[in-house]
Amino acid sequence: MTIKDSETTVVNPSLEITTSRQMTAWMAEQNLSIALTTYQVGKLFMLGVKPSGNLSVFERSFNRCMGLCPTGNGFYMSSLHQVWRFENVFRQGEQQDGHDRLYVPQSGNTTGDLDIHDMAVDANGRLVFVNTLFGCLATLSETCSFKPLWRPAFISKLAAEDRCHLNGLAMKDGRPAYVTAVSQSDVVDGWRDQRANGGVVIDVNTNEIVTSGLSMPHSPRWHKNKLWLCNSGTGEFGHIELNTGRFVPVTFCAGYMRGLYFHGDYAIVGTSKPRHNKTFSGLALDEALKSRQAEARCGLQVIDLRTGDAVHWLRMEGIVDELYDVMTLPGVRNPMALGFKTDEIRRVISIEE
Repeated sequence: MTIKDSETTVVNPSLEITTSRQMTAWMAEQNLSIALTTYQVGKLFMLGVKPSGNLSVFERSFNRCMGLCPTGNGFYMSSLHQVWRFENVFRQGEQQDGHDRLYVPQSGNTTGDLDIHDMAVDANGRLVFVNTLFGCLATLSETCSFKPLWRPAFISKLAAEDRCHLNGLAMKDGRPAYVTAVSQSDVVDGWRDQRANGGVVIDVNTNEIVTSGLSMPHSPRWHKNKLWLCNSGTGEFGHIELNTGRFVPVTFCAGYMRGLYFHGDYAIVGTSKPRHNKTFSGLALDEALKSRQAEARCGLQVIDLRTGDAVHWLRMEGIVDELYDVMTLPGVRNPMALGFKTDEIRRVISIEE
């Protein structure tokens, strides 16, 4: 792995991480770390700040890891056929090798391959996730793969057919409020024919279409009384005027956007390099990049909501081309996590007090 910022270079050719000059300083000032997932290579990355002030990168392997959402003392993460709940096992003030949090996959639910995308915890502490394969919102079940909670009015039945590619979830006041889908298709894999302009935002409470005509929308989020999202097929980050349904672009991002998280006046957006296949080719993003004489990048952009400017960035090159989700860890300086590919997890034992 190679990590580059204004001060640091560590050599390993498989992955190169480059940051803007002030990215790590901004993380330190904001007192946060960042977690992100890439299902392409099956990695959970945790980005923090070392005691030296340089960028810290910690990674663990989980097959097809995607959705992330915070809990009181950790976070949930979806993977190929399981949902994992990570808990921090360090006590207040405890550290190890400069790390101030140790996240352990304390419990897991076997769901089968539901292609779980966005996830969130509601006001009652219940996990709600986007079950993309079945085109519905769902929660965990103690006895089954999942318990369905809601589905769009245009989906005629629960079927493992990925009809509309439901993918994004926005919470408001502790409840599911809005979702994004690539289309309103009600046939198996029908969304692929509607990639350019079939995308919609749906009000979960009324089942009404709030906005249509989007291109591969992802990652809707409610923040500061606005509904934000990534119009991924055009490369535009922006918000929805709920009274008109109009999408208002704020920032163009050089990449296929997925993953959006807010910290005060800042949005952290994940970008990926589009795959050269039918799913990602032929979108407006291609021409937008060409007109700006730019290439798609894989990484993160920190956008100042007050100006729309990308004030900080992180770029990943090498084996990682695609990201899915991003999440901040407020109050965490330099996190690490356990996985299942090393022996460490056998020796980390915690006792509930």
